[in-house]
Amino acid sequence: MPLNVSLVSADAEVWSGEASLVVAKTVIGEIGIMAGHEPVLGILAEGEVRITGTDGERVLADARDGFLSMEGDVVTIVAGHAQLIS
Repeated sequence: MPLNVSLVSADAEVWSGEASLVVAKTVIGEIGIMAGHEPVLGILAEGEVRITGTDGERVLADARDGFLSMEGDVVTIVAGHAQLIS
């Protein structure tokens, strides 16, 4: 079962779709999330968010000033600033 991921900034949706893996930098370290992960809430640190789509496509974004939450294979990343790198 894939993750349903949404990455949003303060003013726009940056990326959304299905993914097999999300990796983000939090204030206590880097976290990797796959389907079936326990619910989690983390505070984003400045850095990359790496999303691997179910088709293998990799999405890189710069994000900071926000949070990441995961529950029931739904990952929401809300950042004060976020932009795609590639």
